[in-house]
Amino acid sequence: MRTVSKYVFLDLLKNRSILVYTAVLAVLSFTLLGLDGGSAKGLLSLLNITLLFVPVITTLFSAIYFFNSLEFIELLLSQPVKRTRILLSEYGGMALSLSAAFVVGVGFPLTVLLPVTASFVLIMTGVLLTFIFTSLGLLIFVLSRDKTRGIGAAIIVSLFFTLLFDGLMMAFIFTFSDYPIDRAVVAMVGLNPVDLARILMLLQLDVAVLMGYSGALFKEFLGSSTGSLYAVGCLGLWTVVPLWLALRIFRKKDL
Repeated sequence: MRTVSKYVFLDLLKNRSILVYTAVLAVLSFTLLGLDGGSAKGLLSLLNITLLFVPVITTLFSAIYFFNSLEFIELLLSQPVKRTRILLSEYGGMALSLSAAFVVGVGFPLTVLLPVTASFVLIMTGVLLTFIFTSLGLLIFVLSRDKTRGIGAAIIVSLFFTLLFDGLMMAFIFTFSDYPIDRAVVAMVGLNPVDLARILMLLQLDVAVLMGYSGALFKEFLGSSTGSLYAVGCLGLWTVVPLWLALRIFRKKDL
């Protein structure tokens, strides 16, 4: 298992797309932190970039890579190795390489230019989102037989969590504004890892104006410390559940 993970990890570190992803993140990070003098404003700009780039790039890239690795996976399956171990190895190598790209591209500039607690929370948030959307990319791979449909599903899933979900939540709040929906809105936030990551970060910065309705409710009901723990717990579930489903389906899948 370690050998396969190590092979995937090292192979991806040399991948041109990963190198470009790292370079783009690093340029944006140094530019934003430099322009804003390493202030909280630069940190918020990096947060918005992380919440947009990481889900879309991670889901698309991981789904495409898994589809392109199908022959390699079939070759490994001909060996006396359990299916779940093979898939976990592929997942581990992919998640670690994308996380390494994020840490180098965003984490290194933040550590150098703005070494505060909120910066380290942003790094942790980006890594958690990487693991979550790699899990979703893996789940899309095992659910789809056709590569084109799989890539289409990856695009829809990433856009749903980054753009469409907030629109649906706003429609829900507007439609039922005459009813006591506060607790329902707090529960709905847990259905979107991108929103959880945003609120987790804003709770550290304590910028109530930027939290929006759901973020303000989140803080009111749970407070900063409990809210942060709740958000991290939900993000952990978002990592484990899609991965568990992918392993369960792949174990019985007819390749």
